[in-house]
Amino acid sequence: MMESYGATDKGQIRSVNQDYVFASEQPVGKLPNLFVVADGLGGYRAGDRASSYAVEVLQEKIREMEREKNPVRIIRRAIEAANEEVWKESHQKEEFRGMGTTMVAATIVNKTLYVANVGDSRLYLLSNRQGKREIHQVTWDHSLVAEMVRCGRMTKEESRNHPKKNMITRAVGVEDHVDIDFFDVKLRSGDIVLMCSDGLTNMLQDEELSEVVRAADSLQSAGDSLVKKANENGGLDNITVLLVRM
Repeated sequence: MMESYGATDKGQIRSVNQDYVFASEQPVGKLPNLFVVADGLGGYRAGDRASSYAVEVLQEKIREMEREKNPVRIIRRAIEAANEEVWKESHQKEEFRGMGTTMVAATIVNKTLYVANVGDSRLYLLSNRQGKREIHQVTWDHSLVAEMVRCGRMTKEESRNHPKKNMITRAVGVEDHVDIDFFDVKLRSGDIVLMCSDGLTNMLQDEELSEVVRAADSLQSAGDSLVKKANENGGLDNITVLLVRM
């Protein structure tokens, strides 16, 4: 059994929501389920178009691959197709020039979570191992500040308020080629997957994310509470949350 809940909000400052969330507990092509969060980049219309169009192309490509069964190859080819189409449109239409989007996509196959990531939208795993509650960031942020943290030039605490923390180093659609990170995680009953845009993680620290989710009596309550808390803390960007529980 599986359940999911997604929510997105434009926040307190932005006039347009450039985030996009997609969740299907039912098969999409050969994938038994599919969950995606995308955070658009670009001007007033471009970011909105980039995120929604990329996820649209992703779904279409997945459904086209009738013979491929490997989930990693399916998602890789679908993201590459999305990258190509967003790249093309950004060069064909002036109003979309320079657009791109982050993307974190996941599917659960036989209790294994397969994750693909481009940009700084994140996927976390909330688990309970031997009575110890943990939250673990599965994905790696593709951002200038995150690279500095990984090489020891900055602490994670210092990175939270760095003026260039939103400068990402990878995105779907900004170049004619895209580099994608892949991860796989064995899931146990009760594990919760949290996918989100940086509009959430810039407003709440990891421990707060865990506390809010675990205090809620349902995934819907948890998702709505996370969005509300991020808005209460400033809501400086669009906020997107997607929760999945085995």
